[in-house]
Amino acid sequence: MTRAPVVAITGATGHVGRAVLPLLDGGPLRLVVRDPRRAPRGTWPVAQASYGDREAAVAALTGVDVLFMVSGSESPDRLDQHRTFVDAAAAAGVRHVVYTSFLGAAPDATFTLARDHWATEEHLRASGMAFTFLRDSFYLDVLPEFGGEEGVIRGPAGDGRVAAVARADVARVAATVLADPEQHAGRTYDLTGPQALTLTEAARIITERTGRPTRYEEETVEEAYASRQSYGAPDWELDAWVSTYTAIAAGELATVTDTVERLTGTPPLSLADLLPRAPEIQARARGTVAAWDAEAGFGHVTLSTGLQLWCHFSNIDAPGYRALDVGEEVDVELESFEDQDGFSWRAVRVVRDPR
Repeated sequence: MTRAPVVAITGATGHVGRAVLPLLDGGPLRLVVRDPRRAPRGTWPVAQASYGDREAAVAALTGVDVLFMVSGSESPDRLDQHRTFVDAAAAAGVRHVVYTSFLGAAPDATFTLARDHWATEEHLRASGMAFTFLRDSFYLDVLPEFGGEEGVIRGPAGDGRVAAVARADVARVAATVLADPEQHAGRTYDLTGPQALTLTEAARIITERTGRPTRYEEETVEEAYASRQSYGAPDWELDAWVSTYTAIAAGELATVTDTVERLTGTPPLSLADLLPRAPEIQARARGTVAAWDAEAGFGHVTLSTGLQLWCHFSNIDAPGYRALDVGEEVDVELESFEDQDGFSWRAVRVVRDPR
């Protein structure tokens, strides 16, 4: 009887590695984590090793046939850690590595961290082990976080587009590959979402789906570096943050592929699919425009009661769209919610026929 291959999963305490676990078919499995206390609970054995600890990694991977290697946390020595772990996998007798890389990984990629991914790929190619590269775009799940507490996504992305992919879709592809790794040996898969969005479009979707006003604000490269200096981050991290946006501006992340659906049989999630839907509209009120940002489609409307609410204009993409004028009367759709003072209203959007 042929022995079922032993699959090792790294990153099981993170988003992608943890999401892969319930999708696997129940074959022999081992988790390799830095902190076993944070490992998901199950019947699988758990081995402790970090990417930079060769001795521990060899011990953790001995007896493993297929390794799912989720790229390590961003750090100045991540590439060295990756190389150490790859060498340990080869020494332990691992036959196949499935690695989460990055879309457009290349030595001259605009996104600086994509260069580390390319170098890791090259090290895997030279290792003698079989490999499969999952080149993920930016994670769709992270786009809403770009706005921070202010709800403003700032950066030098221009009108560039990004076909970001949901972590859940990356996990589904990984599980498909791990179920039959030999079929995918030597393959490189570009994983994207179903549409390439500008950050202005992404901000609008975030606003419409969640009810939380979000907008994109263009920065020059110099402004982007200056606005992030206060975080006290090292230069390599600042370069990574800013090049996230310049890579989008350069068009390097605009590619849309059918890989997720082709491999899994299910279309990838869109940003609208991923985000929770805002509460249903429960009332409509009349108000007067107090302030308005014509470009972003946001502003303040004062209701007849004197309450001033932050609103989004629902028809900004409609033909003949006209900016609102201060003092203009408009209808406002409202939703109810519970706050610390009890029952309250929040304005969702201004509704008006385009003119």
